[in-house]
Amino acid sequence: MALMLHGQDAAPPSVDLYEGQDQLEPTPSPVPPNGPELPGISQLDQTFKQPRSLGPQADELRLHREWRQLKNRTVNDAEVQAANAFAQAAPTDLEKRNRLRDYYNIYYQRMSALTTNAEIKLSLQALKGGHQGLLAQPRVRPTPDTSTPTPTPSGTRAPKKPADKHKKKKEKRHKF
Repeated sequence: MALMLHGQDAAPPSVDLYEGQDQLEPTPSPVPPNGPELPGISQLDQTFKQPRSLGPQADELRLHREWRQLKNRTVNDAEVQAANAFAQAAPTDLEKRNRLRDYYNIYYQRMSALTTNAEIKLSLQALKGGHQGLLAQPRVRPTPDTSTPTPTPSGTRAPKKPADKHKKKKEKRHKF
């Protein structure tokens, strides 16, 4: 009968692996790493939290995405909706433009209050300026300013131009 013994079963229970070594020997001191010192976890977290620029197009898309998120949160605000409805109900074009200016002030003020990112706030100011700039009508005749007197025309007429004396008269020719 052949006995099969496993390696663990064959070893006696009182085997001392450190038999030849002196037990009072001091433990070796830790060896300093050979490479550069690595930053701590908090430093790594701060490094990865900072957004890295992937180029101007990627930055523009990131700003646009954050702006859309702010817009979606702001558009359903009761005061913003009331200001928009008030602006759309204006009876004249001039009054509508003035009411839309107030609406844009409220709208962008709410969006700016929801973000802490300075880059987004600057972008919101630019968008606000663009929207309000569209409301200006520089080619429309301005209302007269009553604070400064306007010159009134004098009662004399401009002199008449002399008739063209040197023009030749056309001769009529008859065909026979």
